[in-house]
Amino acid sequence: MSAQTQTTTSADGTAIGYRAYGEGPAVVFVSGATQRKEDWTELAEAMAGFGFRAVTYDRRGRGDSGDTTPYAVEREIEDLESVIAANGGSAGILGQSSGGALANRAAAVSLAITSLSTFETPYRVGDGPKPPADYVEHLQELYDADEPSAMLEYFMVAGVGQPQEQVDQMKQSPFWDALVPLGRTVLYDGLCLGGSQAPLPTELLASITVPMLCLGSTGSPDWLRAGAEASAKAAADGRFQILEGEFHSAPASVLAPVLAEHHRR
Repeated sequence: MSAQTQTTTSADGTAIGYRAYGEGPAVVFVSGATQRKEDWTELAEAMAGFGFRAVTYDRRGRGDSGDTTPYAVEREIEDLESVIAANGGSAGILGQSSGGALANRAAAVSLAITSLSTFETPYRVGDGPKPPADYVEHLQELYDADEPSAMLEYFMVAGVGQPQEQVDQMKQSPFWDALVPLGRTVLYDGLCLGGSQAPLPTELLASITVPMLCLGSTGSPDWLRAGAEASAKAAADGRFQILEGEFHSAPASVLAPVLAEHHRR
């Protein structure tokens, strides 16, 4: 199944590129840090097979989307609303990783969102590892200096927790060169998560009234699953479920049936 890139226009005039797979009720995928719309192709095709219109899009600053400045989380919510408007006017939302933080913020204010699912939004709860206290502030400094490669490196080491030696090896590969254009956007993810320590936004989650499914993977560390479980408990209509998967992900064959059941409610 193939899908052509189309474009919609956000409220501030920013072009947002998206692809739609299949026909039926719309489910829009909100990417995590450094992800692009093409990364969702397998899952989108699987969801189309369950009778959905699965929509993937490039968040601002990525791929086929623009990056009008100054950045604000509110502009990203408007971007998502413009994608929903271009695909029927209402939709379920799936947020992956830090994309879950944006999805949560949007679901709290947008009447166009009818159901919500998130996969391991990395809120830092309990004794889980936390980024440096000035994590977002340092990203902002690098952003202002237009250092996307340095931003990406800092995100990988200080945000994700990868060893410096492993990141140094990544920097020598073509894979790194392909990621650098996305480097500036890791700041946007930090801001969507509420700042350096990514605290659980209990009041925000409690204000979300649509059905919310918070997913975790058996292959992920405890702290990621803990953030997902805490999100479900804080939501007005939340449910937590663990899927068989890998680190911070699950196969489309496992994920799609669960999403289809939830978003058909």
